[in-house]
Amino acid sequence: MSERSPAPGGLALIESLVNTLDIEAGADALDSAEERARLGLTEEELPGARELRESLRAALLAHAGHPPHGPVTPLGELLARAPLVVTVDPSDGSAALAASDTGPLLARVAAAVAQSLVDGTWTRLKACEATTCHWAYYDRSPAGRGRWCSMQVCGARAKMRRYRAAKD
Repeated sequence: MSERSPAPGGLALIESLVNTLDIEAGADALDSAEERARLGLTEEELPGARELRESLRAALLAHAGHPPHGPVTPLGELLARAPLVVTVDPSDGSAALAASDTGPLLARVAAAVAQSLVDGTWTRLKACEATTCHWAYYDRSPAGRGRWCSMQVCGARAKMRRYRAAKD
């Protein structure tokens, strides 16, 4: 739905995962074998991927100051299961948290969250406040107060609703 450019670094994976569900249309891209392959998921990993997606969505809604969209497993509980290792670059000594295996989606997401914490970008990844949307987007606004994934769609709808309510 969003016309915004993708989130930076590993946050693009999280944004992409959250946006596999189009709430308004009721379409779940994870039902597609192509989408599962793009994310490196098997059919058996689908329930866990959906649980992770909705926990991420709840965290992104919290970044935007909104309550969870429904009952979900806390993201911290899921990420605690991720196999991560500390890597050290021998050329410059820089260290990072990385997935111990590049396969599991949970580990790749946990590594992306960890890196975004270091970069200071984690709280800029948000979910649209529109209840029919909740699309993930990266807030590049100077003050970090973005509210909608798209000003032309979700933002315009919200403003029109407020305008109509004020006229009544």
